[in-house]
Amino acid sequence: MSEHRPETDLRDFLRTRRARISPAQAGLAPHLGARRVPGLRREEVAQLAGVSVDYYVRLERGRSACVSASVLEAVARALQLDETERDHLFALAAATRGRPRAVSSQRARPGLLRALDNITEVPALLLGHRLDLLATNRLARALYVDFDALPCEERNMARYMFLNEAARELYVDWPGTARENVGMLRLYASHHPQDPRLAQLVGELSAVDRDFRRWWADHEVYLPRHGVKHYRHPLVGDLTLGFEAFTPMGDADQTLGLYTVEPGSSSEEALRRLMS
Repeated sequence: MSEHRPETDLRDFLRTRRARISPAQAGLAPHLGARRVPGLRREEVAQLAGVSVDYYVRLERGRSACVSASVLEAVARALQLDETERDHLFALAAATRGRPRAVSSQRARPGLLRALDNITEVPALLLGHRLDLLATNRLARALYVDFDALPCEERNMARYMFLNEAARELYVDWPGTARENVGMLRLYASHHPQDPRLAQLVGELSAVDRDFRRWWADHEVYLPRHGVKHYRHPLVGDLTLGFEAFTPMGDADQTLGLYTVEPGSSSEEALRRLMS
Protein backbone atom coordinates (compact mmCIF):
# COMPACT_ATOMS: atom_id res chain seq x y z
CA MET A 1 0.00 0.00 0.00
CA SER A 2 1.36 3.46 -0.87
CA GLU A 3 1.63 6.27 1.63
CA HIS A 4 -1.50 8.17 2.56
CA ARG A 5 -2.64 11.10 0.42
CA PRO A 6 -3.81 13.84 2.82
CA GLU A 7 -6.04 15.39 0.15
CA THR A 8 -7.92 12.10 -0.31
CA ASP A 9 -8.21 11.54 3.43
CA LEU A 10 -9.54 15.08 3.95
CA ARG A 11 -12.08 14.64 1.16
CA ASP A 12 -13.32 11.29 2.42
CA PHE A 13 -13.46 12.42 6.05
CA LEU A 14 -15.62 15.45 5.21
CA ARG A 15 -17.87 13.39 2.96
CA THR A 16 -18.46 10.73 5.59
CA ARG A 17 -19.09 13.35 8.29
CA ARG A 18 -21.77 15.21 6.31
CA ALA A 19 -23.35 11.92 5.20
CA ARG A 20 -24.21 11.06 8.80
CA ILE A 21 -26.12 14.31 9.56
CA SER A 22 -29.68 14.83 8.39
CA PRO A 23 -31.02 18.31 7.60
CA ALA A 24 -33.30 18.04 10.63
CA GLN A 25 -30.34 17.28 12.89
CA ALA A 26 -28.60 20.34 11.46
CA GLY A 27 -31.63 22.54 12.09
CA LEU A 28 -32.45 23.05 8.42
CA ALA A 29 -35.94 23.24 6.97
CA PRO A 30 -37.27 19.98 5.45
CA HIS A 31 -36.42 19.57 1.77
CA LEU A 32 -39.23 18.85 -0.65
CA GLY A 33 -38.65 15.97 -3.01
CA ALA A 34 -36.17 13.12 -3.06
CA ARG A 35 -32.59 13.65 -1.89
CA ARG A 36 -29.85 12.11 -3.99
CA VAL A 37 -27.26 12.01 -1.21
CA PRO A 38 -27.44 10.75 2.37
CA GLY A 39 -27.09 13.42 4.99
CA LEU A 40 -26.20 17.00 4.13
CA ARG A 41 -25.39 18.38 0.69
CA ARG A 42 -22.19 20.35 0.23
CA GLU A 43 -24.16 23.57 -0.26
CA GLU A 44 -25.95 22.95 3.05
CA VAL A 45 -22.64 22.52 4.88
CA ALA A 46 -21.43 25.73 3.26
CA GLN A 47 -24.59 27.52 4.40
CA LEU A 48 -24.19 26.26 7.97
CA ALA A 49 -20.51 27.22 8.02
CA GLY A 50 -21.11 30.66 6.55
CA VAL A 51 -18.86 30.20 3.51
CA SER A 52 -19.48 30.09 -0.23
CA VAL A 53 -20.30 26.79 -1.88
CA ASP A 54 -17.22 27.03 -4.11
CA TYR A 55 -15.03 27.63 -1.05
CA TYR A 56 -16.37 24.55 0.72
CA VAL A 57 -16.15 22.41 -2.43
CA ARG A 58 -12.45 23.31 -2.73
CA LEU A 59 -11.93 22.33 0.88
CA GLU A 60 -13.68 18.99 0.40
CA ARG A 61 -11.46 18.35 -2.60
CA GLY A 62 -8.43 18.69 -0.34
CA ARG A 63 -7.46 22.21 -1.43
CA SER A 64 -6.95 23.68 2.00
CA ALA A 65 -3.83 25.79 1.42
CA CYS A 66 -5.62 29.07 2.16
CA VAL A 67 -8.22 27.85 4.62
CA SER A 68 -8.08 29.73 7.91
CA ALA A 69 -8.50 28.25 11.36
CA SER A 70 -11.77 30.15 11.76
CA VAL A 71 -13.22 28.50 8.64
CA LEU A 72 -12.16 25.06 9.86
CA GLU A 73 -13.82 25.84 13.19
CA ALA A 74 -17.02 26.83 11.36
CA VAL A 75 -16.98 23.63 9.30
CA ALA A 76 -16.37 21.57 12.44
CA ARG A 77 -19.43 23.17 14.07
CA ALA A 78 -21.55 22.68 10.96
CA LEU A 79 -20.64 18.99 10.85
CA GLN A 80 -21.13 18.65 14.61
CA LEU A 81 -17.64 17.22 15.10
CA ASP A 82 -16.56 16.23 18.58
CA GLU A 83 -13.20 17.27 20.03
CA THR A 84 -11.31 14.30 18.60
CA GLU A 85 -12.84 14.71 15.13
CA ARG A 86 -12.05 18.44 15.19
CA ASP A 87 -8.41 17.69 15.98
CA HIS A 88 -8.41 15.17 13.13
CA LEU A 89 -9.84 17.76 10.70
CA PHE A 90 -7.18 20.34 11.60
CA ALA A 91 -4.42 17.72 11.26
CA LEU A 92 -5.69 16.64 7.84
CA ALA A 93 -5.87 20.23 6.64
CA ALA A 94 -2.32 20.91 7.87
CA ALA A 95 -1.05 17.79 6.12
CA THR A 96 -2.41 18.95 2.75
CA ARG A 97 -0.28 22.08 3.07
CA GLY A 98 2.88 20.01 2.98
CA ARG A 99 3.88 20.32 6.63
CA PRO A 100 3.74 16.73 7.91
CA ARG A 101 5.21 15.96 11.31
CA ALA A 102 8.37 13.90 11.25
CA VAL A 103 8.10 10.34 12.54
CA SER A 104 10.92 9.70 14.98
CA SER A 105 11.82 6.39 16.58
CA GLN A 106 10.27 5.74 19.97
CA ARG A 107 11.23 3.82 23.05
CA ALA A 108 10.03 3.69 26.62
CA ARG A 109 12.22 5.78 28.85
CA PRO A 110 13.77 3.97 31.83
CA GLY A 111 11.52 5.65 34.38
CA LEU A 112 8.38 4.45 32.60
CA LEU A 113 9.78 0.94 32.32
CA ARG A 114 10.38 0.88 36.07
CA ALA A 115 6.90 2.28 36.70
CA LEU A 116 5.29 -0.51 34.67
CA ASP A 117 7.39 -3.15 36.45
CA ASN A 118 6.30 -1.68 39.79
CA ILE A 119 2.63 -2.06 38.88
CA THR A 120 2.01 -5.66 39.86
CA GLU A 121 -1.70 -6.00 40.67
CA VAL A 122 -3.29 -4.75 37.43
CA PRO A 123 -2.26 -4.81 33.74
CA ALA A 124 -0.42 -1.78 32.34
CA LEU A 125 1.03 -1.04 28.91
CA LEU A 126 2.64 1.72 26.87
CA LEU A 127 1.58 2.32 23.26
CA GLY A 128 3.57 4.33 20.73
CA HIS A 129 3.39 5.12 17.03
CA ARG A 130 0.76 3.17 15.06
CA LEU A 131 -0.20 1.27 18.28
CA ASP A 132 3.23 -0.31 18.68
CA LEU A 133 3.71 -1.93 22.10
CA LEU A 134 6.66 -0.11 23.67
CA ALA A 135 6.37 -1.79 27.07
CA THR A 136 4.06 -4.05 29.07
CA ASN A 137 4.02 -5.29 32.62
CA ARG A 138 3.73 -8.93 33.64
CA LEU A 139 -0.06 -8.93 34.01
CA ALA A 140 -0.61 -7.30 30.61
CA ARG A 141 1.47 -10.05 29.02
CA ALA A 142 -0.57 -12.66 30.90
CA LEU A 143 -3.88 -11.06 29.91
CA TYR A 144 -3.09 -10.61 26.21
CA VAL A 145 0.02 -12.33 24.89
CA ASP A 146 3.71 -12.21 25.77
CA PHE A 147 4.56 -9.34 23.44
CA ASP A 148 8.19 -9.41 24.59
CA ALA A 149 8.53 -12.89 23.07
CA LEU A 150 7.36 -11.67 19.64
CA PRO A 151 9.61 -10.19 16.95
CA CYS A 152 9.77 -6.40 17.27
CA GLU A 153 7.74 -5.83 14.09
CA GLU A 154 4.87 -7.91 15.51
CA ARG A 155 4.58 -6.04 18.82
CA ASN A 156 1.59 -4.03 17.74
CA MET A 157 -1.90 -3.90 19.25
CA ALA A 158 -3.70 -3.61 15.89
CA ARG A 159 -1.83 -6.63 14.53
CA TYR A 160 -2.74 -8.56 17.67
CA MET A 161 -6.37 -7.49 17.40
CA PHE A 162 -6.87 -8.53 13.78
CA LEU A 163 -4.28 -11.26 13.15
CA ASN A 164 -4.35 -13.20 16.42
CA GLU A 165 -7.41 -15.43 16.68
CA ALA A 166 -7.09 -15.47 20.48
CA ALA A 167 -7.96 -11.75 20.58
CA ARG A 168 -11.39 -12.45 19.10
CA GLU A 169 -12.06 -14.89 21.91
CA LEU A 170 -10.60 -12.69 24.66
CA TYR A 171 -12.75 -9.58 24.11
CA VAL A 172 -16.44 -10.04 24.87
CA ASP A 173 -17.10 -7.11 22.50
CA TRP A 174 -14.38 -7.75 19.96
CA PRO A 175 -16.01 -5.69 17.16
CA GLY A 176 -16.32 -2.60 19.37
CA THR A 177 -12.73 -2.79 20.59
CA ALA A 178 -11.38 -3.59 17.13
CA ARG A 179 -13.16 -0.55 15.68
CA GLU A 180 -11.59 1.61 18.39
CA ASN A 181 -8.18 0.35 17.30
CA VAL A 182 -8.95 1.34 13.71
CA GLY A 183 -10.10 4.76 14.91
CA MET A 184 -6.84 5.24 16.81
CA LEU A 185 -4.87 4.38 13.67
CA ARG A 186 -6.97 6.85 11.65
CA LEU A 187 -6.27 9.60 14.16
CA TYR A 188 -2.56 8.80 14.11
CA ALA A 189 -2.55 8.80 10.30
CA SER A 190 -3.77 12.40 10.11
CA HIS A 191 -0.83 13.54 12.25
CA HIS A 192 1.72 11.31 10.50
CA PRO A 193 0.55 10.91 6.88
CA GLN A 194 4.05 10.12 5.60
CA ASP A 195 4.75 7.19 7.95
CA PRO A 196 5.72 4.28 5.66
CA ARG A 197 5.38 1.71 8.45
CA LEU A 198 1.78 2.82 9.01
CA ALA A 199 1.06 2.44 5.29
CA GLN A 200 2.56 -1.05 5.40
CA LEU A 201 0.49 -1.99 8.46
CA VAL A 202 -2.77 -0.67 6.99
CA GLY A 203 -2.04 -2.41 3.69
CA GLU A 204 -1.37 -5.73 5.40
CA LEU A 205 -4.48 -5.60 7.59
CA SER A 206 -6.66 -4.44 4.69
CA ALA A 207 -5.48 -7.36 2.57
CA VAL A 208 -6.36 -10.04 5.10
CA ASP A 209 -9.35 -8.73 7.06
CA ARG A 210 -12.59 -7.46 5.54
CA ASP A 211 -13.73 -5.91 8.84
CA PHE A 212 -10.59 -3.81 8.93
CA ARG A 213 -11.12 -2.71 5.31
CA ARG A 214 -14.71 -1.70 6.03
CA TRP A 215 -13.94 0.15 9.25
CA TRP A 216 -10.92 1.91 7.75
CA ALA A 217 -13.17 3.24 4.99
CA ASP A 218 -15.60 4.65 7.59
CA HIS A 219 -13.04 7.31 8.64
CA GLU A 220 -14.08 7.14 12.29
CA VAL A 221 -11.49 8.39 14.77
CA TYR A 222 -11.02 7.43 18.40
CA LEU A 223 -8.91 8.75 21.26
CA PRO A 224 -8.83 6.52 24.36
CA ARG A 225 -9.47 8.28 27.64
CA HIS A 226 -11.21 5.95 30.09
CA GLY A 227 -13.80 3.22 30.10
CA VAL A 228 -14.55 -0.42 30.85
CA LYS A 229 -13.55 -3.59 29.01
CA HIS A 230 -15.01 -7.07 29.39
CA TYR A 231 -12.83 -10.13 28.84
CA ARG A 232 -13.30 -13.89 28.73
CA HIS A 233 -9.86 -15.28 29.48
CA PRO A 234 -9.22 -18.96 28.66
CA LEU A 235 -7.47 -19.57 32.00
CA VAL A 236 -9.38 -17.49 34.56
CA GLY A 237 -12.76 -16.81 32.97
CA ASP A 238 -14.66 -13.52 32.88
CA LEU A 239 -13.04 -10.23 33.90
CA THR A 240 -14.36 -6.68 33.98
CA LEU A 241 -11.57 -4.11 34.03
CA GLY A 242 -11.66 -0.34 33.91
CA PHE A 243 -8.98 1.55 32.04
CA GLU A 244 -7.46 5.02 32.21
CA ALA A 245 -5.34 6.45 29.37
CA PHE A 246 -2.61 9.04 29.92
CA THR A 247 -0.08 10.84 27.74
CA PRO A 248 3.38 10.78 29.36
CA MET A 249 5.03 14.18 29.62
CA GLY A 250 7.67 14.55 26.92
CA ASP A 251 6.08 12.43 24.16
CA ALA A 252 2.60 13.31 22.95
CA ASP A 253 2.55 10.26 20.67
CA GLN A 254 2.72 7.77 23.53
CA THR A 255 -0.26 6.45 25.50
CA LEU A 256 0.06 4.89 28.94
CA GLY A 257 -2.83 2.53 29.63
CA LEU A 258 -3.53 1.59 33.24
CA TYR A 259 -6.24 -0.90 34.12
CA THR A 260 -8.33 -0.90 37.28
CA VAL A 261 -10.34 -3.55 39.08
CA GLU A 262 -13.12 -3.35 41.65
CA PRO A 263 -11.79 -4.37 45.10
CA GLY A 264 -13.26 -7.62 46.35
CA SER A 265 -14.77 -8.48 42.97
CA SER A 266 -14.55 -11.74 41.07
CA SER A 267 -12.39 -9.89 38.54
CA GLU A 268 -9.86 -9.05 41.26
CA GLU A 269 -9.73 -12.70 42.23
CA ALA A 270 -9.31 -13.67 38.56
CA LEU A 271 -6.35 -11.29 38.24
CA ARG A 272 -4.76 -12.87 41.31
CA ARG A 273 -5.08 -16.29 39.70
CA LEU A 274 -3.66 -14.89 36.48
CA MET A 275 -0.64 -13.51 38.36
CA SER A 276 0.12 -16.93 39.73
